[in-house]
Amino acid sequence: MPDGGIGASTKRREDVRFLTGKGRYTDDFNRPDQTYVWFLRSDVAHGRITRLDVSAAEAMPGVVKVFTAADFASAGGIPAGWQIHDRAGEPMKEPKHPILAEGKVRHVGDPIAAVVAETRAQARDAAEAIDLEIEELPAVVDMRAALEPGAALVHEDAGTNLCYDWGFIEDNREAVDAAIKAAPHVTTLELVNNRLIPNAMEPRVALGDYDSADDQHTLYTTSQNPHVIRLLMGAFVLSIPEQKLRVVAPDVGGGFGSKIFHYAEEAFVTAAAKMVGRPVKWTSTRSEAFMSDAHGRDHVTKIELATETDGTFLALRSSTLANMGAYLSTFAPSIPTYLHGTLMAGNYKTPLIYVNVKAVFTNTVPVDAYRGAGRPEATFQIERVIDKAARELGLDPIEIRRKNYVTEFPYQTPVAVNYDTGDYHALMDKLVEIADVAGFPARKAESAGRGKLRGLGISSYIEACGIAPSNLVGQLGARAGLYEAATVRVNPTGGITVFTGSHSHGQGHETTFPQVVASMLGIDAGQIEISHGDTSKVPFGMGTYGSRSLAVGGSAIVKAVDKIVAKAKKIAAHLMEASEADIELKDGRFSVAGTDKSVAWTDVTLAAYVPHNYPLDQIEPGLEETAFYDPSNFTYPAGCYACEVEVDPETGWVKVLAFSAADDFGNVVNPMIVEGQVHGGIAQGIGQSLLEAAGYDENGQLTTGSYMDYAMPRSNDVPSYRVDHSCVTPCTHNPLGVKGCGEAGAIGSPPALVNAVLDALNGAGIGVDHIDMPLSPARVWAAIQAAKA
Repeated sequence: MPDGGIGASTKRREDVRFLTGKGRYTDDFNRPDQTYVWFLRSDVAHGRITRLDVSAAEAMPGVVKVFTAADFASAGGIPAGWQIHDRAGEPMKEPKHPILAEGKVRHVGDPIAAVVAETRAQARDAAEAIDLEIEELPAVVDMRAALEPGAALVHEDAGTNLCYDWGFIEDNREAVDAAIKAAPHVTTLELVNNRLIPNAMEPRVALGDYDSADDQHTLYTTSQNPHVIRLLMGAFVLSIPEQKLRVVAPDVGGGFGSKIFHYAEEAFVTAAAKMVGRPVKWTSTRSEAFMSDAHGRDHVTKIELATETDGTFLALRSSTLANMGAYLSTFAPSIPTYLHGTLMAGNYKTPLIYVNVKAVFTNTVPVDAYRGAGRPEATFQIERVIDKAARELGLDPIEIRRKNYVTEFPYQTPVAVNYDTGDYHALMDKLVEIADVAGFPARKAESAGRGKLRGLGISSYIEACGIAPSNLVGQLGARAGLYEAATVRVNPTGGITVFTGSHSHGQGHETTFPQVVASMLGIDAGQIEISHGDTSKVPFGMGTYGSRSLAVGGSAIVKAVDKIVAKAKKIAAHLMEASEADIELKDGRFSVAGTDKSVAWTDVTLAAYVPHNYPLDQIEPGLEETAFYDPSNFTYPAGCYACEVEVDPETGWVKVLAFSAADDFGNVVNPMIVEGQVHGGIAQGIGQSLLEAAGYDENGQLTTGSYMDYAMPRSNDVPSYRVDHSCVTPCTHNPLGVKGCGEAGAIGSPPALVNAVLDALNGAGIGVDHIDMPLSPARVWAAIQAAKA
């Protein structure tokens, strides 16, 4: 095994440049004769533009041009990348999302005009000089109110605020209804999955450049999938042929889903650069990010779990209102449907399941994927209602889960997906061990002696990762394939460049992908470089999200390396005058089986480009191969989480004391990176559970528009973690046997934490069924007082 191969906790090589200030982010890119843009954004949630006079702004110092919607009359709207059909088979409502507001604004932050000037300060000053009048209209913020007769319409041309009414699986509906009606016990829970505002360290940036000599557009942008941006923007918005549009996503400082999507600002700078004949750059302020980056979650759900009196699950039914915001963001329609409904079986063999989702337009920022994207919403519903059912039936929360775990694989769920492998009992066994569940009563007594209430919360999760396969998601409404591509180029001296369509923005691709290649070839990982993020260099790929990089992108790399090895063996066979079938590759040397004949990796790579020793009519010179990988199924990582908290009954303050995670990620390439991913995900889950919530008032004003009002988790909000990923059931349908780990922590942690708080209260005789996230001291205290009353 070479140094730094599969299974080694190799330090991330990319961190050297980041920690020494040598990373190159989009804002670090500047072009000669560059201009800057400032967007005039709506300060009302819903209104009709009655006056827009830009003449004063055009006369301001340094102004190059002021743009309004009229300048984009021929442009298309920002498209949704997924189409959902409702219960009757009708397509979703898909109103236009213009680059700049066309006569009407639909959320606070909606861009109305844009000033391009010599400096950013001049652009901002000129934007303030624009004479704008808006006739304010009633804003619809609450989803239930948005669906009431007579509610103001976000999009008049849609005729309704209902985007779609989706049922899954519709053929199950009557059977589920009947099973719930006849069940010995039904647990019902109403809950909110709170709206979150992604806060990557790096705000979004877009820089458009245009070369008139060859009619070539270039967009530098903070994106998780540059090829998809090129496809959507070129084909659907600006009608630019793809060969005339290059998209570059360099180092990106975090994404969490919010940088998957195609945004209006990207289309604007690309088009404006040609219109003004100069590069145009936009750098988001943090305030802009709060009201222009797509938000996450925002579901209101009623879930019902039918059981036998011994806790055996009989049927599950959930009904959800899902907020779309003012426009459909790129993946928004798929999040509460196929990335949520298909996971409603959880880890359990519930025989009957029905999921209904009504997607609603409101006068708020668009909502789309956020770390986990649909799977956290499904897991939270399931794991919360199971805990409540256990309490109602007088059962142990661990044992009710064990009773209903899937134990035989592959397992076909009632909600379309097929779990290929897993061992949920082993995960729970490991969790009980590392969380020291047996020692909890003593710890609880110690807390009680200090006047504190101690609680232990458990959750199980499963998620669908490696988002694909194309033929399946195409049937479900995806408007693009979800395969991945890789090109492996071997240089004459043996060094390798891997060109991948998977984009890295914190995942560690520059470390883990070389580990995979190094293990396959038996060479040192230091000889391998990774190139990504530039559509002019890498083959068409679908980017990084949904924990798909290694399962899909890594598998494409494996397939390309397989082709490299096959050709290299042919060359080695000629060099050693042996049969190709007898050639073996081990530790970076090709040898003839059963002999002492061998040649080094570098001997073969040089011969590939200096073909003196093999027939050119049989083997072409060079050593470069491309492969595409489109999996036959999702991957299904799973895990069990435990959270231990202390609640102060006098103040409602919740302190997270311990968090334990037992995960099955399949085979693990770099344990250190995997552990870091779980740590980060749990921190985000703690943030959602205790601190974070985007708020709007009745007029659609964002009341959490800065860090003064939107609380992010800090170091003293999170504990030390106990993380284990030794329970391994390799994925059966990708060559690496990997499943994905990037979103697990954010999926399994919120229900574990909420369950822990409720366990603390109910264990002290304070009967509380549910508290919606975030569990702020005020909410917890209020629940305690209501229960006592």
